[in-house]
Amino acid sequence: MITSPRFQRPVFTAVIVLGLALGLHGAAAQAAPDAAKIREPAVAGLFYPKDPAELSKEIDACLAAAKTEPLPGELKALICPHAGYPYSGPVAASAYKLLARAAAAGLAGRSYDTIVVMGPSHYANLRAAAVSAATVYRTPLGNVPVSEKAGRLARLPPFALEPRCAVQRPDWWRQSSRAAPAEDTADTWEHSVEVEVPFLQRTLRNFQLVPVVCGEIDEEQAAHALQQILDDRTLIVASSDLSHYYSSATARGLDERTVAAICRLDPEAVGDEDACGHTPIRILLHLAREQGWKARLLDCRNSGDITGDTSRVVGYASIAFYAPSTTTAAPATYTAEERRLLLDLARQAVRAAAATGRLPEVPAAGLAPKLTGAKGCFVTLTHRGDLRGCIGYILPQGPLYQAVVENARNAAIRDPRFPPVSPGEVDGLEIEISVLTEPQPLAFSSPEDLLRRLQPHRDGVVLRIGWRSATYLPQVWEQLPDKVEFLNNLAEKAGCDPAAWRQPGVSVLTYQVESFKESEQTTAD
Repeated sequence: MITSPRFQRPVFTAVIVLGLALGLHGAAAQAAPDAAKIREPAVAGLFYPKDPAELSKEIDACLAAAKTEPLPGELKALICPHAGYPYSGPVAASAYKLLARAAAAGLAGRSYDTIVVMGPSHYANLRAAAVSAATVYRTPLGNVPVSEKAGRLARLPPFALEPRCAVQRPDWWRQSSRAAPAEDTADTWEHSVEVEVPFLQRTLRNFQLVPVVCGEIDEEQAAHALQQILDDRTLIVASSDLSHYYSSATARGLDERTVAAICRLDPEAVGDEDACGHTPIRILLHLAREQGWKARLLDCRNSGDITGDTSRVVGYASIAFYAPSTTTAAPATYTAEERRLLLDLARQAVRAAAATGRLPEVPAAGLAPKLTGAKGCFVTLTHRGDLRGCIGYILPQGPLYQAVVENARNAAIRDPRFPPVSPGEVDGLEIEISVLTEPQPLAFSSPEDLLRRLQPHRDGVVLRIGWRSATYLPQVWEQLPDKVEFLNNLAEKAGCDPAAWRQPGVSVLTYQVESFKESEQTTAD
């Protein structure tokens, strides 16, 4: 979608002046013979230096000054700003320095071999996510091959391979480092993707690019499509600045609110006016929620912090997204008294649900902190060894004691597989409680690799296939000890074909449980 002049011209004016100071005289670069397949740089000398040595020096200085801390997990995605390097370069550098360290720490030399860079459209009236048709993406630092994944992604709506669209050339196009083509595309003049590439070239040795310019699209649909090309060697960069042209004090408050929404993975709370790259950001947030990633703010400043002009500023932030480490702490150990209390609460809830459908009131006063902390949990009801109901929360949704009460009620009268428990059945039921660790994404490169990584009798598994998902507790391994059979059944539970877990784009999360049942407590007593 074409951005209004209010969101373009003042920033570009400042950047053009910088470009002239660096020696630009309006001469367009000479196109190569195979220029039809090479995406030439459009803003070299405008947003960043055109001379390779000077560009490398500026990026390296930003990286050297940036501060980072290790993430408690595997880096999966970044949000980075895309203004002229003197303005946003120091903020972007915190993200790229983290990337460099994450790549260097890759197991057995593993790094990121594919980078998906999604930027907003500033100049094209676009109702798609335009994937570049180029085979090479060029900057002053050299050529970057475009990944074959670009073509795969372009076949998944709302992504499309360089769709035709109306383009409003920016004011500075005659001063661009590239020659004007016969027909402009969404990517011809777009700076939001381009400015990220030199930073990538200085921080990664070898990688391939998937360049995407985002127009007005269904962001959740885009996230599901993007998931189809993800693997553990693919990184996503969402290119975006934050608020535009407020006073520094006002911008700081607005940007803090936006960053908070991003870090809690709330795409609905990121408004169109909060960030020029709101579409790439919201795509990433939908994806992060689906994948179980977490976010961490790396740096947040505005142009006033750098130039000293605090009257009309642009905000910048770098934010990292990561899959939390699977080497999490073991589940909390609940004492016999705490287990007995939770089981008693569950039985009260089952009895009340069978009689009235209501929940018993449970005062939190006096309960141990372990019982009032947020935890995911399942409550399982059996009758003479046969399942009678099992419902729970995979993710923490409130205090553990309350989750136990709610899921005991749900297992008794809301499990769609069984008729509601009658009052006469309650005494004959056995109750089991499973307290969950927070699910963590399981990285795997193929169906065979997934089978190798699963740990029977230890891992609870969340299987996500497109829009569908299902979970089995670790206890299910007792009935389905074979890994293939386990996943086949879980895929069917999700409403898919048994072998659907083998198809591309499937994601898996694992968790562990601490489980206890009434019969065990009686024996222990």
